[in-house]
Amino acid sequence: MRVPTHNKAPTHNEVPTHNEAPTHNGLPTQKHPPPAQGARALQWRIAASLAVVAGLALGGAALSDAGVSREAIAQLMKQSFGERGEARLDRLDQSDLQRICSDYTGRELPRELREGLEKAALDAVKYPSDGRYLGDFKAGERIAQSGVGMQFSDAPGTVAGGNCYACHQISKEELAYGNIGPSLYQYGKLRGNSEPILRYTWARIYNAHAFGACNSMPRFGAAGILTEQQMRDVMALLLDPQSPVNR
Repeated sequence: MRVPTHNKAPTHNEVPTHNEAPTHNGLPTQKHPPPAQGARALQWRIAASLAVVAGLALGGAALSDAGVSREAIAQLMKQSFGERGEARLDRLDQSDLQRICSDYTGRELPRELREGLEKAALDAVKYPSDGRYLGDFKAGERIAQSGVGMQFSDAPGTVAGGNCYACHQISKEELAYGNIGPSLYQYGKLRGNSEPILRYTWARIYNAHAFGACNSMPRFGAAGILTEQQMRDVMALLLDPQSPVNR
């Protein structure tokens, strides 16, 4: 997404840039702006903030109805957050799929569009380079339990976990788990570990959009959250007959 870079006062679809010194609360205005100009900038930011809220609640149509461009909203968001640790501002840059999903917030995707997004996601899945799908289920359990990585509090280079228990029941030993996603207890025991099941499960972890466009599951492989070996270990947790998940 492109953002304006001119230095003139913000107008209808423009946002202030960082070319002027910030003042109180980081409002990017001139160092000593005339009162009227400062008031206009503040009013613009309030209006744009309200448009963000409306956009999140009602989808992309609300943004255009409010008369605020996506570029302006993106710039406002980047002005409102600072990079710290592993949390970088590039996370606010949406992929084509994310932009489409934002546009259809609260609305059903047209079938042809949904199927096209899912096919593109599935075609982009990278399967194990050596053909091995299963690693160490004990390491997989540690990855599923770990919520570190890619957060502002993490030091650069921190190995990310999957935080799988935040959304799924996995093993019966762990009593604290979320229910946003389905239970994965006895996943392999119920499904087996045939080649089709291995490929399906790998693709589902790699990029869940391949099986449901705009769903909320992280794209662990496509977004580089987990390494190939980490994905093998999580696969083993789900599919290895010796895993506590399948006992």
